[in-house]
Order: sequence, then C-alpha cells, then structure tokens
Amino acid sequence: MTSLAPPTKQVWWREHIEKGELIWITVVVVWGIIMTLMMPFWHVYGDQNLSGETYKTTPAAFLEKTQAVVDQWTVRTEGQFNKPVVKPPVGADIYLVGRLWDWWPSYELEAGQSYRMHIMSTDWQHGFSLQPANINLQVLPGYDAVITVTPNKAGEYAIVCNEYCGVGHHNMVGKIYVTEGRG
Repeated sequence: MTSLAPPTKQVWWREHIEKGELIWITVVVVWGIIMTLMMPFWHVYGDQNLSGETYKTTPAAFLEKTQAVVDQWTVRTEGQFNKPVVKPPVGADIYLVGRLWDWWPSYELEAGQSYRMHIMSTDWQHGFSLQPANINLQVLPGYDAVITVTPNKAGEYAIVCNEYCGVGHHNMVGKIYVTEGRG
C-alpha cells in the first residue's frame, strides 16, 4: 500500500472515529469556543486593551502641536542631545513623536492624574511600548493615535520601539517620569 492508493471506502466521513481522536477534537472545539468568548470579555473587563482614538493628520501639523507643548512646558533638558523634559499641567493634551530613532520629547507626569497622549510617527511604522507598564500600540505615519493615560505609580518608565525600524532600532528609547501627585 502506498500513500497514493485510494481510500478503501469512498464515504470517509462515515468511518468510525477512534475514542482518543474524538476526545482531542472535542477538547480543541471547546477550547476554541472558550478563547473566542474570552476576547470580548478581556477587552471589557481585563484592562488589557486601550480604547483610543485615531485621527488622520500630517507630520508638519503634528510637529507644530508638539513643538508648542515643548515650548510652553519644558522644565529641563537632558542627555547628550539636550532632549526636552516637558511637565504639562494635569489634564493637558501631550504629544509624542516617534522618528528614526527617537521618541521626542520626554515627559514628567503626576501619578493619579490623567493626560491625553497623542502619538505619531513622522517617518516609518514604529511600535510604542511603555515598560514596565506593558502598554503597546502601533504608531503609523499620518495618524494621530490618542490614548488617555493615568499613571498610578511614581517611577521612571521607558518607551521602547517594538517594531523593527532600521539599524538604529535598538537605540529608540524614550522616557516618561512619573512623580508623586500633589496629594
């Protein structure tokens, strides 16, 4: 007998299914149903996925808004390239630019306070990953992705690009500093 031989019975779906195989088929179907039902459940109750807004824009318009925020609320600069650290008022709209190979500017936010963060790439697709909070977004050129962030713990958070964007990808790291709230 070879693998090219025709089946012994033409109506294969009427053949007997072994008990072990039937158990595995049942497990797979039940698990698939459970996982399908868990997706909307975790979206609503699991605090896993960010509900955000996305708007079409241009890099020039987005950079203009970002520069206005930087000009108005910069409190210091840091690093070799004097990257601005911006401390916006509570509830402000803040703008973060992803570009080869930098997240610009850095922010200093208050714990327990909400901010509307606008994120956009000016060149390639980037991945916004806020660590250790594990918040992940795709950042695309021409699209302003808006999320509401409410930092709940003081500390220093790293913004990492998790979408390969070229030879300097491993250096694409930004910062968000979270300070204790006013009380």
